[in-house]
Amino acid sequence: MKRLLLALALLATPAAAQTDPQRLSDDVRTLASDAFGGRAPGTPGETKTVDWLVARFKALGLQPGGRDDSWTQAVPLVRTKLGAGTMTAGGAPLVQGRDVYVSTVRPVDRAVVAAATMIFVGYGVTAPERGWDDFKGVDLKGKVAVFLVNDPDFEAQAADDAKGKFGDRRMTYYGRWTYKFEEAARRGAIAALIVHDTPGAGYGWSTVIAPQGENYDIVRKPGDTRVLLQGWLEGTAATRLFAAAGQDLAALRRAARRSDFQPVALNGQTFAADLAVDHQQAESRNVLAKIPGRKHPDEVVMFGAHWDAHGAGTPDAQGRAIRPGANDDALGTAGVLDLARQFARGPRPDRTLVFALWTGEERGLLGSETYGVDPIYPASKTVANLTLDILQTAGPARDVMLVGAGQNDIEDMLAAAARAQGRGVTPEALPERGLFYRADHFSLARRGVPTLLLMAISGAPDLVAGGRPAGQAWLDGYMRCYHQTCDAWDATWDLRGAAQDIDLFHAIGSRLATTRAWPQWREASEFRALRAETAGDRR
Repeated sequence: MKRLLLALALLATPAAAQTDPQRLSDDVRTLASDAFGGRAPGTPGETKTVDWLVARFKALGLQPGGRDDSWTQAVPLVRTKLGAGTMTAGGAPLVQGRDVYVSTVRPVDRAVVAAATMIFVGYGVTAPERGWDDFKGVDLKGKVAVFLVNDPDFEAQAADDAKGKFGDRRMTYYGRWTYKFEEAARRGAIAALIVHDTPGAGYGWSTVIAPQGENYDIVRKPGDTRVLLQGWLEGTAATRLFAAAGQDLAALRRAARRSDFQPVALNGQTFAADLAVDHQQAESRNVLAKIPGRKHPDEVVMFGAHWDAHGAGTPDAQGRAIRPGANDDALGTAGVLDLARQFARGPRPDRTLVFALWTGEERGLLGSETYGVDPIYPASKTVANLTLDILQTAGPARDVMLVGAGQNDIEDMLAAAARAQGRGVTPEALPERGLFYRADHFSLARRGVPTLLLMAISGAPDLVAGGRPAGQAWLDGYMRCYHQTCDAWDATWDLRGAAQDIDLFHAIGSRLATTRAWPQWREASEFRALRAETAGDRR
């Protein structure tokens, strides 16, 4: 704690601006150009992107950050897409895209489920640190687990046991669909279905079905198995299915907010599926560079962003097919490059600095998850991960947006660094959407590494020119281009605000690299126990 207090005190000193907005713009203009083809993994655009990034790190004087003096880490990927077939519940047909939406991440030729019992498990949460267990020892082997989306207290009333147990309207990891699918797999379920509702999910049914049966995953090691089918039940279809089993879904929603909730078998509603699967394997690459530490080279401070975007797709009304990902996340990548430049020009740090540019974020954090499964630097000795993923392009701001408030001590460092710039910290506007669990830092967080994410779509900034209304106008405009062809470089961008945020990471990274501070997860964080398991490695 004394070391962290020292780091906070050092951050209170006003620092000169370090990041050059023009350099950021130049790098984004390059990465988002048509020559890079939208930077999709496994395409010629990847080759060009990785070669360009490695050349930049070399020119800055950094060292390779991968194994065996390599600049990259291999990321083997599986792509799957469901084809023709049938699904039923209780013998009644389930139509893909209308009643249900499923995909698979298993590389199999057919996804076959033969008359599996369906078990409603409420929110499907097991959280000993919060005194919560929805499963109560139920046997899910070979069965279909049916979940509610979000956390048990998302809709909780004052009298409900769940009230205040999780994050109220702030989603915890237990509310994410990824957790629910993983928990079903851990318990031996053959499939997992989540009842969709727009407020709880944070997006509508059209977003759920947009991938059209396609999915991606990393190549898993033997024994690391995922459910055969995973997906969603459309809300109205789910209500009918529950009624056919003699159950009232609305009443079960309320029951799932009580600590004495018991799983419920949906009698008579056995699930069956027989679907063709097209599957392919490919290999992509993470890019890693480092500045070795002078005194404690085994202790690592990591900066990250993702280099990938969505490649080319259906042409828009203007004939543009390439989705260049200029802000998401060429700008974050440019930020990491500039941080590498700044640290390379300064004194050698006491701790090792790693600059990670991930692949496969847009396919489900796959590059960073590959690293999480097979880390080059042990998570127990990784001090922090600082991630840039979408920065605002509308000029200086009076505040910085904080994603996942209440998670760890790095938030205090962010507040101190922002004060030194004359700025404040504003918590994200819609914490129920779970942005904290939807960027690459999360692959480190779930291994216990304290993390901080800067993501401008988390809320409207308080812009110096125009205040929060102007910030909301910027956010609304950007969201219309999110993952679209119009997320393109623009010469009219004002990147002074983005540069401010990158300077915050430079200030925090500098203090962590030159002190022995070890940021900690807060008492209420679901990641605190994970970090505590390796405390002996940090003595």
